[in-house]
Amino acid sequence: MSEKTPPPGRRRRADAERSAAAILAAAMTVFARRPDAGLEDVAAAAGVSRQTVYAHYPSRDALLRAVVDRITEETVAVLDAARLDEGPATGALLRFLDVSWRGFERYPLLRALPPVDAETDRARHEPVLARLSGLVRRGQASGEFDPEPSPDWLLAATVALGHAAGERVTAGRATADAALAELHRAVLRVFGAGKPG
Repeated sequence: MSEKTPPPGRRRRADAERSAAAILAAAMTVFARRPDAGLEDVAAAAGVSRQTVYAHYPSRDALLRAVVDRITEETVAVLDAARLDEGPATGALLRFLDVSWRGFERYPLLRALPPVDAETDRARHEPVLARLSGLVRRGQASGEFDPEPSPDWLLAATVALGHAAGERVTAGRATADAALAELHRAVLRVFGAGKPG
């Protein structure tokens, strides 16, 4: 066997990894357009058989979890690029909300996910909330945010308000821009923060 030809086992692994990556990429595109799409739609978009999708993701829920994990990774990368640890905490809080909201707009699937238990919901939000937690503590220490509420309570309130804003858009009771503006006002009020200067 020549040095340029990888062993069959390694080739199969590489093929499987490419196939799984193609399925996940297709799922993100398909679910962004149609949150209720099925695995057949994802298979067609990925150019693979339905059996191939099942070989990598044994259920729609498993694929959805992988999609949410990838969206979370993207969101965390954008949040890190937003430099939440720099400048006034109030401005950083608004940047946090804007980045999070853009994820909701880009992936309506996030608004359509079925309710889950509190532990799963917390785990889904944990990487993002870790960034917000540091921001909350910084703002409370600087006096920009009310020091009385616990950081955990402010995190829970922010998540609840974000979901409420998303539900208003989904129900057609507000445009995305209007809901984001409402979210800004509500979160600033809850945090005891004024508008950034």
